[in-house]
Amino acid sequence: MTQLSNTSFLGRPEIKLLLCCGTTQINKERSEQIKSLMQKDLDWPYLLETASRNGLIPLLYRNLNKTGPDSVPASILDRLRNYFYLNVSHNLVLGEELNSLLQLFEKHWIAAIPFKGAALAEELYGDIGCREIFDLDVLVKREDVLMGMDLMTSSGYIPQFEFTKDQMFAYLAAHNEISFVSKERRVIVELQWEIAPRYFGFPVATLGLWNHGGVRSKSGFLFPPAEELLLMLCVHGAKDLWGQLKWICDVAQLLRVHEDLDWKKTLELAYDSGGRRMLLLGLLLAKDLFDASIPEKIVKEIEFDSTARKLATKVEEGLFRKSNGGSGILRSSLFYLKVRERLRDRIRYCADLAMTTTPGDWALLKLPRSLFPLYSLIRPFRLIRKYGIGKRRQTPFKG
Repeated sequence: MTQLSNTSFLGRPEIKLLLCCGTTQINKERSEQIKSLMQKDLDWPYLLETASRNGLIPLLYRNLNKTGPDSVPASILDRLRNYFYLNVSHNLVLGEELNSLLQLFEKHWIAAIPFKGAALAEELYGDIGCREIFDLDVLVKREDVLMGMDLMTSSGYIPQFEFTKDQMFAYLAAHNEISFVSKERRVIVELQWEIAPRYFGFPVATLGLWNHGGVRSKSGFLFPPAEELLLMLCVHGAKDLWGQLKWICDVAQLLRVHEDLDWKKTLELAYDSGGRRMLLLGLLLAKDLFDASIPEKIVKEIEFDSTARKLATKVEEGLFRKSNGGSGILRSSLFYLKVRERLRDRIRYCADLAMTTTPGDWALLKLPRSLFPLYSLIRPFRLIRKYGIGKRRQTPFKG
């Protein structure tokens, strides 16, 4: 495995074993490597804790059980097995719910595209039990959001926020998703109209996704073409600071499944949208950690992008620490500024982050419709009060 970044954590046998197991495609060479690593004096609690924190327990169990279960302590194997089957059960419920929602939207002529979670598990992993899934993500057109919300509430889902009319239109303009929860079915659905908030400066229109409506998946639902999905996964990973290995594993799985990827189209999409460095970072992480195969042309671009390599090292170090220091607003902002290659995107990020209002701003002070624009002036002061210097939150931009 040739690394383009430099991370000392990758030398630990527990990490090597976890990364070897981070795939659905185990060839003879990888199988022998897994068997060899299992003969070492492993810190099994550390391995389980790291795998759990990074969403890779399902793949770890699948491949250890398949390759050499006798080399795994019985208590560890039992814990992995129990978690795996609980995950399968949970994912089957999510898969059924996703199909029901997609059928509901299609019945009312709403184009909807799932692009993470259960859809990824089926399309990239070929087994819904091999990927850890927390919620469902469904992408719709902005003009269909209100109808989609009505359909979901009529189906028993409860929205995360209750909005006035003015707040609703402000939220749609500035944000990218709203959460719904079904307490009866214990399912969370993220209804999305963009793949990132406005401050991130990556509108879905730059991908042209709605121009062709996606492709049909194995199950018949709409799904992004591989080239667009790859960029979407890299943008999502960057937005969340690549905080879990499973997101990098998704990129590696896509590259293994889609060996015929149109790299020319992928690069054109990345350059036109200002997502070149986000793409390079995602590919670099997939290559470093999961030995994904990428063209020599891409490798050369990464070698010339020292910022992407430095970011990859920081991400990798954070993934394997028991605590990576959270994702405070200062840390997140510095990462976002570095991961964008265009100056105008950095300027836009700073301006939009400071001025984009949220439900937290609206809850602080009730203003009449005529004074609604004043929320943009209140927001910077609320951010200073909320975070201050050195304060950290796990999800700093949703409040």
